[in-house]
Amino acid sequence: MKGRGDRPARVGERIREELSLLLLRKVNDPGVASVTVTEVSVTPDLRIAHVNYSALVAPEERPAVAKALRRSSGFLRRELGHLLGLRYAPELQFHYDDSFDRGARIDAILRGIPEGKEGPDEG
Repeated sequence: MKGRGDRPARVGERIREELSLLLLRKVNDPGVASVTVTEVSVTPDLRIAHVNYSALVAPEERPAVAKALRRSSGFLRRELGHLLGLRYAPELQFHYDDSFDRGARIDAILRGIPEGKEGPDEG
């Protein structure tokens, strides 16, 4: 039997799924067209949902995407309330997930290392 501590994780996963579908199908704001929800963590009282997202836009366009998500948050919260059947629809707080950017930077660094050369201590 699962303990009570896994409910926020289950609700967070359900919010991630439903939010992804809502952004894809129901939100008509072009600013959120390139948004991908990567993770949702919910507080233990299920009142606040921290939504991590990534967007395939240039770095200078990220503030516009964040503003579009804030504009849509009321609609998204209302729709999630209907879909999830919770007593309170959680407040959505959006956070940009830069893990893709960090991974690309690490990949570029690794590609810049010359292959097959031995260092002074090797050999």
